[in-house]
Amino acid sequence: MIEAEQAIVIDAAIESVWDYVKDMRRWASLMPGMREFAVVDAHDSRWTLKVGVGGLVRTVNVLVHVDRWDGPERVNFSYKLEGDPVRGDGFYAAARKGAHETEITLKVRVEGTGPMAPMWEAMGKPLMPKFVKSFAEQLKAEIERIAGAPVPPGAIVTAAPSVFVGIGQWLRKFWRVICGIESQKRSDQKVDAP
Repeated sequence: MIEAEQAIVIDAAIESVWDYVKDMRRWASLMPGMREFAVVDAHDSRWTLKVGVGGLVRTVNVLVHVDRWDGPERVNFSYKLEGDPVRGDGFYAAARKGAHETEITLKVRVEGTGPMAPMWEAMGKPLMPKFVKSFAEQLKAEIERIAGAPVPPGAIVTAAPSVFVGIGQWLRKFWRVICGIESQKRSDQKVDAP
């Protein structure tokens, strides 16, 4: 099992943050590789993501279920990948810090099953905190943009780095290990060494 948690302060009132967060379409729009989002009902949605590294491109369907809508302070969710032995859950929690500040906490847990789960989790463990942090920063930036939060003087505004760069690197390494490319590459280097 892999899990990560990230807290961040958003320069917007808790009501403005909730106006954004209560629409799952907005969460989905921040996901790298998002191809399609479909609402199934008030608690369920299907997210179709296209993930790829080099010539390896794959489409995955993620079924997301909101276990608890308790806004503006809390949302609990769970999810599973269709056709893959991966599932998980998490939560969003918000607390008013002031009239125009809200602290949010995001926590995500991913669990793989089957014979490849230990390797998948070992490779994904260092990546998950980066993913959750990047997603929280993108969420903050988008909510502040919509709420009209002022940009501090002298601040340098840059685009948030794509979390898929890290995921892509992880997938490349994962597929190389599965296919034996890494072990073959290391064997070839040992043979070539003087």
